[in-house]
Formats: sequence, structure tokens, C-alpha cells
Amino acid sequence: MTEMVYYYDGSFEGFLCCIFESYANKEVLTAIYRDEDFIPTLFASRAVQTDQDHANRVFRKVVKCSPYAADLLRKGFLTCLPEKELHLYRLVVKLLREGPGFLHNFSDETLHPVARAVQHLMGEAHLLKGFVRFSELGGILGSEIEPKNRVLPVLRSHFCARYQNEKFFIYDRTHKEALFYASGKAVIRPLEDFQMAPPDETEAAYRILWKRFYDTIAIKERYNPRCRMTNMPKRYWGTMTEFQGEDHFRARSSPAAAPAPAAPAGISAPGRRPEPGPSAPGSAP
Repeated sequence: MTEMVYYYDGSFEGFLCCIFESYANKEVLTAIYRDEDFIPTLFASRAVQTDQDHANRVFRKVVKCSPYAADLLRKGFLTCLPEKELHLYRLVVKLLREGPGFLHNFSDETLHPVARAVQHLMGEAHLLKGFVRFSELGGILGSEIEPKNRVLPVLRSHFCARYQNEKFFIYDRTHKEALFYASGKAVIRPLEDFQMAPPDETEAAYRILWKRFYDTIAIKERYNPRCRMTNMPKRYWGTMTEFQGEDHFRARSSPAAAPAPAAPAGISAPGRRPEPGPSAPGSAP
């Protein structure tokens, strides 16, 4: 069999077509690149065109052999695993050659890196269910995240169910894509350039309230920064309201600096219950 380097459009269907082409042409893949990452090489290489029918045939075959392997394949493609396409390709090759028996052995050299990467993906998605912070922007809830993995496809069902009567978006800064939801429909689209709008006075007030709440409930005697970073890793702080600087709490209609977003001096908790009113739409976790 001929050794070959493939490059494709970066889509999951395009990757499945790489698997199809390798079998159809009796070629062993030594590397698989996205179009934008491919660098001309002395090794034999060619572009693979995406064909939905070919992609469906490959995926149906994997599902028939093992639904678990199909789930690993789909989720593994969302991970930040280095050379993930090659790892997933080798997983499929072994599955078709030997059957699904090796999938029960987590230490298997072909399964282990993929299964480990999927665990990391699902763990990050679980954390972000609690770390996403929304802001109210003219009747639409908006948020930004900076994950290592492409978590939006995993988070979609959770947030669409939680905010099914709202309009919202979540922008992934790392992968330049956004999840949009409205009227019961959700889509994920690439979005190269995005800048979150500054808050109006109402949203700025809610952000300050959330920051004050966060500061007020802290117990000084039990302050443990190492424990906090274990349960709330520092790499997520850049998009969390409670860790932002003063500019994050300044309303666009008011050039003056907003009051310092911290607990009032000498007061450990609010003095009285606030008047009944609408719940905070933007900064609640």
C-alpha cells in the first residue's frame, strides 16, 4: 500500500472522506492536515474533497461496528489532541481490522490518547456549564469563553434547554466560532472578528452586584487560593465577571468610573433585602 499525506477542508465530514479515500485508493495515511495548516512537502500528498455520501458511508460503518467508537470519533474530532486526525484515523483502521474488542482496554495504545482527550473535552464542557457568564445586550444574552477544546457542540443542548425562552449567543474566542440560539433553533457558525459591546447602565449595575456578592460571601479566615484554582482554574478567569477590572463595570452611557465593585467597607452582607424586581439576566452563572 502507498503512503500518503492528505489535506482537507477541516470539517468532520471532510475528515471522514479522508478515511474513505484511504481505503478506496489503498493508501496508508502518514499525516492529515487541514487546508490552512498544510505546508508543501516532498512526500506524496493530495487534497481530499468533501463528499457527504462518502462521509455518511464511513460513519454508518463505524456505528455498525461500535456505537461507542462512533461517539469517540465524533467527540474526538472536537478535542485539542495534537494530530487528532491521525489518531482518529488509526482508531478507525484498527476497529475495522480487529473489531471493537480493544475498546474495552483503556491502556490500548490506539484507544488511550483518544479516550483521554475526550475525557478532557467533557470535563472542560462540564466546568463551563458553571463558568459561563452572560451579559444582557439589548434583549439578547451574550457570553464569551476561551476553551482549549471545541466545546460549543457539547454545550449546545445544555444551554438551549436552560434558556429555551431566551435569545442568546456564546462566542468561542479560541476557535473563532459562536453558538446562536433563538426561537427554539440553535446554530454554530464561524465568526472571525467579534467585539463584545460595552454594558449599558442596567447591565453595569448587575455586574457590580454580582461582583459585590462574590466578594461579600468570601470568608477571610478560610481563604485558600490553591483550593480556589483547583475548583475554578485560573485560565477561565479571563471571561468571568467576578475577576474583571474596573472597565468591565463601566457603563457606555456614563464615562465616569463606576463605583468600585467590592463589598462595602465594614459590612459583611447587604443591610436589607432588595426590593422585589426582575432577576439579573446577564451576570448570573
